[in-house]
Amino acid sequence: MDNLLKKYLKGDATLWIVFIMLCVVSIIEMYSASSTLAYKAANHTAPMLRHVSFLAGGALIAVGVHLIPYRYIRLMAYVGLGLSVILLILVLFKGHSENDASRWLDIGGIQFQPSELAKLSVLIVAADFISRIRDQKKDENKYFRNTLIMLAIVCPLILLENFSTAFILFGVVYIMMFIGRVSLKKLGLLASALILAMALGFAMIKVVPEKYMPSVFDRAYTWVARIDRFSSDKDKETNKYVITDENRQVQHGRIAIARGGLFGVMPGNSVERDYLPQAYSDFIYAIIVEELGLFGGIFVILLYLILLFRAGRIATESPTVFPAVLVIGLSLMIVIQAFVNMSVATSLGPVTGQPLPLVSRGGTSILITCIYFGIIFGITRQIKEEGQPVDENMDEKPEDDIPTINLEELE
Repeated sequence: MDNLLKKYLKGDATLWIVFIMLCVVSIIEMYSASSTLAYKAANHTAPMLRHVSFLAGGALIAVGVHLIPYRYIRLMAYVGLGLSVILLILVLFKGHSENDASRWLDIGGIQFQPSELAKLSVLIVAADFISRIRDQKKDENKYFRNTLIMLAIVCPLILLENFSTAFILFGVVYIMMFIGRVSLKKLGLLASALILAMALGFAMIKVVPEKYMPSVFDRAYTWVARIDRFSSDKDKETNKYVITDENRQVQHGRIAIARGGLFGVMPGNSVERDYLPQAYSDFIYAIIVEELGLFGGIFVILLYLILLFRAGRIATESPTVFPAVLVIGLSLMIVIQAFVNMSVATSLGPVTGQPLPLVSRGGTSILITCIYFGIIFGITRQIKEEGQPVDENMDEKPEDDIPTINLEELE
């Protein structure tokens, strides 16, 4: 059995353990958190079986992806980027609406989120652009511009229906550029422009009534309302004890966490799962703390922190820039999304709709997250197989083993 695992599960053993443990936590907690779905389904086991099948399929995808050399993944990302842009445009016109947001496409009975494919493609292409900056004077302007053009196309398409996802994606790429040693002057100007644009947008939404704005900006008013509600909850102590239709999720999330104590009420004994509308997705961390207690909640946090720590170690061991920047970008996307979800469940941030990676119920998000892990596993596998020492000047080392893409045609 040990030889079988070593033969097919290569790469960083610690990350494989993190991946498997997250899947185990997901199965245990989804069994409890999806009770409301089970009551509504004709077959009570259907929601759980659906979730397990996605996790199993995702695990197989991760195993398959980690055997693919990352130079091929680098090439396929451009195809994925073009396809995701088309799908994001299509979802604006024919998207399936859920919770007042049109984020899903339904093609041939299969429902999926194009934004998940877009995130994966953007991260890989951004890592490719950054890795090509070998001469600060000659290359930086070109590839920095290419990265901004890509973000200017993809992020607004996601932003119209999912502000938090667009913001997280932009933030992760920004950090990747910082790690890739893009000049601080350019990054400072970009951050200033973004802050100014957000301030102007927020002011416009506050000043202009919703009925006078195009319907495409409806979600912006929803977000501003969430921020206002979150701020007022913090300002008014009495709101902590009042449950309304608007704060029902937040209040029951707080109750779930309070019930958990140190050791929890044990899996399957949650009460708040029957009161939280999104107990199996947005607020699953609250159910985890209720059933597994403070120690269980900390354990889940540690799993994500270990992922981030190991990604940093992998990046320092990488002989070339592309895999180093990519593994940081993918791990940051998983970890930041996880902590945004946890902040919502613990009332540290406004409701965003971000799932807990690999734990929350979902189809597209689980499969794409498994691809993230598969790519990270593949990078660690190749680093171990090549056995190359760490290059202190990795940004200057040529990447001869990676095919050249004619970026002039992309411009």
